Amino acid sequence: MSAELRVIVTGGNGQLGRDLVDVLSGAVPSGGEMAPLLLPVPPTGAIDVLSTDIDTLDVSDRGAVLSAFADYRPHIVLHGGAFTAVDRCEADVDVAFAVNAFGTRNVAEACVTTGAHLVYVSTDYVFDGTSELPYREWDRPNPRSVYGRSKLAGEEEVRALAGPSATVVRTAWVSGAHGQNMVKTILRLAGERDGRLRFVDDQVGCPTFTADLAPALVRLGLDRRPGTFHVTNQGETSWYGFARAVLSAVGLDPERVRAIASAELDPPRPAPRPANSRLANSALAMSGLPLLPDWRDALERLVGFLGASH
Repeated sequence: MSAELRVIVTGGNGQLGRDLVDVLSGAVPSGGEMAPLLLPVPPTGAIDVLSTDIDTLDVSDRGAVLSAFADYRPHIVLHGGAFTAVDRCEADVDVAFAVNAFGTRNVAEACVTTGAHLVYVSTDYVFDGTSELPYREWDRPNPRSVYGRSKLAGEEEVRALAGPSATVVRTAWVSGAHGQNMVKTILRLAGERDGRLRFVDDQVGCPTFTADLAPALVRLGLDRRPGTFHVTNQGETSWYGFARAVLSAVGLDPERVRAIASAELDPPRPAPRPANSRLANSALAMSGLPLLPDWRDALERLVGFLGASH
């Protein structure tokens, strides 16, 4: 291949994957701007991107993964492919671990055999959410859900196999222009219902937007930064506060949102959610890398894009 740099993106059809491909191609991610975390984009043609998803590369198939990597010989792998249906994971335990743990083992092994640097996207669900403080990269994980346990198992596979040739990035409460997410859910519910919307106020976190997250992941991959990083947009809120902010951003009345406790959810969610999903971006700050913008700024950009695209 003539390209100077070859990159594989797993989960390329998802909301994060599509923005990763945009960043690597030099395009502005949907609903965002090119974030300051991104290194100067090489000239057109200098990066060759292989975007894969379940229909083109099943990461739980070791032979298929090793073969694909051997053929393509990537320099960097951005592994966002995962089974992310949190509640379905509680019932489909084997599938969750086959994709999130064993699939990540296969990707990590293939990275080692080809000399690629691996960036693995993980989650706030690896923590139990009982801390009163934002979680730092060095806090001890203690997942309560199948999803969280399977993603933590993926982290362990990455560290065991790829070691210093890998970056683990934990993020939380992700929304973007593509796919399904809470911003789109809130807007849909607001359009379908005339009355009040009910959202919990006892779960807090740091909303994160793919237009900002994608350039950060690319930067960490291009830098080949080892270790674990928490990467979220700055600021925190509850789901109640987030829903109010979404309505305000599109000119609707935020007073339509009613605060409830998680125990009042009907029907109750099968998977337990962390009450505290706040992630301190300590490793980014200590590395001298810029932090992502405030989540409210990112939300305004996203809803502006969604409105303009309809």
